[in-house]
Amino acid sequence: MCLKSQIFLLCCIASEVWMVKQLDSRRNFSQGLDSVEDDSSAKSNRLKRSLYQGRSCRLRGCCTGRDDDCSFNIVSRSAICYCDQFCASGSPGPVDCCPDYWEVCDNTNEPIRSSEPWLPAPSGCYKDGRYYGEGTIIKDNCNSCKCFQSLWKCSKEVCLVRQDLIQHINSGDYGWKADNYSQFWGMTVEEGFKKRLGTFPPSHSLLNMKESPGSSLPEEKFPVFFAATYAWPEWIHDPLDQRNCGASWAFSTASVAADRITIHSEGQITDNLSVQNLISCDTRNQHGCNGGSIDSAWRYLKTHGVVSYACYPSFWKKQLEPPSENHCYVSSEYGKNYTNGPCPNALEKSNRLYRCASHYRVSSKETNIMQEIMDKGPVQAIMKVYEDFFLYKEGIYRHSQKAGSKWKTHSVKLLGWGALADKNGQKQKFWIAANSWGKSWGENGYFRILRGQNECDIEKLILATSGQP
Repeated sequence: MCLKSQIFLLCCIASEVWMVKQLDSRRNFSQGLDSVEDDSSAKSNRLKRSLYQGRSCRLRGCCTGRDDDCSFNIVSRSAICYCDQFCASGSPGPVDCCPDYWEVCDNTNEPIRSSEPWLPAPSGCYKDGRYYGEGTIIKDNCNSCKCFQSLWKCSKEVCLVRQDLIQHINSGDYGWKADNYSQFWGMTVEEGFKKRLGTFPPSHSLLNMKESPGSSLPEEKFPVFFAATYAWPEWIHDPLDQRNCGASWAFSTASVAADRITIHSEGQITDNLSVQNLISCDTRNQHGCNGGSIDSAWRYLKTHGVVSYACYPSFWKKQLEPPSENHCYVSSEYGKNYTNGPCPNALEKSNRLYRCASHYRVSSKETNIMQEIMDKGPVQAIMKVYEDFFLYKEGIYRHSQKAGSKWKTHSVKLLGWGALADKNGQKQKFWIAANSWGKSWGENGYFRILRGQNECDIEKLILATSGQP
C-alpha cells in the first residue's frame, strides 16, 4: 500500500512539472516578441507575434546603406527598430537595430527580400520615444501638435522661450547672459508683449512736455557707481511682480512714487503703494491689465491718491485676475485723506490715502538723469522691449539683432548707474533698473542696461515727482 502511494505521488509531481514547463515555454515565447501590441486587437496581435517573431529584417531585406523606411514598430516598447546599416553606426548606436539585424544583415550573404506581405504599422505618431494615437493633441512649448495620418501637424507660432536664441546670445559677445524662464514657457512672443508689458506709447503731450533744467556737471564729477538702495537704505522698495497682467504703467508709477514719498518724508512714510488701487480704480481711458498710460497714472496719484499695498494687495484673493481687475474695491473723494470705507484686506486697519505732487520730465541728457537720481531718488523710464529682453539673466543688456526688430513699450524704475571693463578692457557704462517681473527674473528682479547710448530708448523719456504735494 505504501509503494502504491509513492508511485501515485511521483506521477502527480511529474504531471505538475510538465505543466510548468508548458507554461514557461509559452511565457518565454511571448516575452521574446517585438510585434505590435494593441489592446483593442489582442487576437490579431497573437497572430502577428506568431508570424513575425524576430523576423523583421528578414522580411524587409533592406540592410545596406541608410533607409529610414526600413523600420519596424514596437509599440510595447514605445520605439522603432531599424534594419539599415545606419542603425548600428549612428547615435544612439546598436540599440536602434532590430533583434535579427545581426543574423540577417551582418551576414556576408546578401539578404533576400521576402515576398510575404508586410503588415502595416498601427496608425499613430511617435515623439521622444513615446507613442500617441491618431488624433492626439499635445502641447510643444507655445505650439499645439496634432497626430494626423501618422504625422504631426503643428502650429508655427514664435515662442517667447527659444533655445536657439538663448544659445546665440550666450555664445556671442553681447555682454549679458540669457536663460530659460519657466514663467514664460508656453507663451508666444505676442502673448509676452500683451501680458508682461502694458505701457502705452507716450502721447504727443507727454513727448512735448518741457524738460526740467538739469545740472551742467561733467560726468567725471559723479561717482563711478551709485545705487539708491545704498544711498537710502530701507527707503527704496523692492522690485514688484506684475505676473501676467499687462500693467507696467501702474507698477512702475507706484514704485517710483513710493520711493519718492519715502525720501521726501525722510523715512516717516515707508509704505508700499497699492498698484491694484491704480489698476482697478484709475479707469478713465485706462485698460487695467490690458494697458494704460503713465501720464494718466501720475494724474490719478495727484488727484485721488492710493492706499497702501497692505490695505489693497495686488491680485487680492485671486479675485483680481483679468478681466475682473477693473472692479474697484475702494472709493475715495477729492481732497480726502482716507477712503470712504475699510480696506479690502480686513487685516489692515489704516485706509489712509497717499498722494504725490505733479510729475515732471527730466532732461534726457545722461548726466542730468544721474543728478536727478542722486539728489532726489529713482525715476521712471520708458523703454522698447524686444523678445530677447525676456530672456535676460545677468550682465549689461543690449538688444541682439537676432531677436528681430519687433518691440513694444514698457516702463521701469531707474535707480542707479555704474561702469565695468569688458573682456577687451573697454569701459562699459550702465544704468541699474528695477523691472516688475518678480525677483526670480534677471539679477534678483533688477537689470543693467547700456548707459549713454539711449539703448532701447531708455533715456528718451524720464519722469519723476517731488514726492508729497
